[in-house]
Amino acid sequence: MHAHSRTEITGTIGHRYQEVLTPEALAFVTALDDQFAQSRTELLAQRRERRERFAAGELPGFLPETSAVRADPHWHVAPPAPGLTDRRVEITGPPHPKMAVNALNSGAKVWMADLEDATSPSWHNIITGQLTLLDAAADRLDLTTEGGKRYWVADNPATIVVRPRGWHLVDKHILIDGRPISASLLDFGLHLWHNARRLLDRGTGPYYYLPKLEGHREARLWNEVFCHAQDQLGLPRGTIRATVLIETITAAFEMEEILHELREHSSGLNAGRWDYIFSVIKNFGHRPEFVLPDRADVAMTVPFMRAYTEHLVATCHRRGAHAIGGMAAFIPSRDPETNTQALAKVAQDKQREAADGFDGSWVAHPGLVATCEHAFDPVLGLRPHQLDRQRTEVTTTAEDLLAVNRTPGRVTEPGLRNNISVALHYFHAWLNGSGAVAINGLMEDAATAEIARCQVWQWLHHTTPLAEGGTVTEPLVRALVDKELLDLPPEHRDAARALFEHTTLTETPPAFFTTTAYATHLAGTR
Repeated sequence: MHAHSRTEITGTIGHRYQEVLTPEALAFVTALDDQFAQSRTELLAQRRERRERFAAGELPGFLPETSAVRADPHWHVAPPAPGLTDRRVEITGPPHPKMAVNALNSGAKVWMADLEDATSPSWHNIITGQLTLLDAAADRLDLTTEGGKRYWVADNPATIVVRPRGWHLVDKHILIDGRPISASLLDFGLHLWHNARRLLDRGTGPYYYLPKLEGHREARLWNEVFCHAQDQLGLPRGTIRATVLIETITAAFEMEEILHELREHSSGLNAGRWDYIFSVIKNFGHRPEFVLPDRADVAMTVPFMRAYTEHLVATCHRRGAHAIGGMAAFIPSRDPETNTQALAKVAQDKQREAADGFDGSWVAHPGLVATCEHAFDPVLGLRPHQLDRQRTEVTTTAEDLLAVNRTPGRVTEPGLRNNISVALHYFHAWLNGSGAVAINGLMEDAATAEIARCQVWQWLHHTTPLAEGGTVTEPLVRALVDKELLDLPPEHRDAARALFEHTTLTETPPAFFTTTAYATHLAGTR
């Protein structure tokens, strides 16, 4: 099927797909890609150059060339947009119809509809995700399961914020002049084209979460995309709002500059904890002083993570932006004792965030909304946020953000086994089309799989000692992989093994497993 002579759809056209893939919408996303593809390519080249400098021994720092932006006390981001003033609880998940209804009805203030880390980007998942978002904006998200159970959206649903895929990804099911379209521009463009007016009519607007940004120049590109898109659609500048996930170590040094680039479109920053840890390992894992202990030991209270979150709150509030906390991934259990212990940990985590000045936080399951709300309510009271809490006492140095070697904890065989288990189970589910996966009582997404495989790579690279004796070696890892694979269904089992080996048991692993896995396994699916 051709939108016009330059744009080709290689994916199958399924039920209702043409509601999303209209000629006008395709012309709009094609124009976005024409305008911004070159800038995107240049920014990705800069990412690669930066990683090479890190590999050669350089460490990041606050940028001298943007010191004037940081020193100027007078600029602020735009005031909160309708539906984004009170964000004390945000629920995240993929835009599958049933999960969307449950998220919108969960009592959370915001639903982060995730086309990125919680979505396996098959053609089917991406287009049906857009259909779900279209139905939600058009107030017609209503379904009945084969078992006869009906799901519909109740009054006062959560505000929808969409997370498009990151700048590093393409979608090979839409080709422009024979080359794949930017996945970011496709996800954003289709959603904006179909839903901006509908959302404004509902009293909210087209709102986005921006993932994987590595610095302010990448935020600038998004801002240019927003300005261009609003002009094309006749929307006032500032209609679009974006919350940026600070989930890379380089972006941590450019928080103020990122807010400054997006300021008329900014709605704050989020502490994306799992991807942040992954980014630290990915960029500096070759250095012995950056070896981290078991993932369970890398809590938000360890020095380098504490510095990052304190710096985020202080930066946001100085500029009038919301600071949103990290993910609670626990899935409520049928076992009351397990539930009690886990909910107590979630409550403690959220109470710490509220006390630190965060304006809200993330949960992965409707069953955690009340726990998160109860942590923020005593601190916020009747106020929708705590932007007035300036945290002027916080000063963060480059050394604070890079103090990874002050992380207490050990590398253990159970920790190694758990990483291998999470990576393999997640890869297997992802290859089967599921991007949000319940593993060992936690809702895992691509970010946790990235940490898991990166930690195994790092421990192998340094032949890291295990607390029980011995070291992390390739024969040990392969033996644990063999054992873990026995628990997986045969379909895609070999592919999961191959993906693990390619992303973990190599001298220089790929920056993201998703790019490799997409090109190898999903790009050809119809």
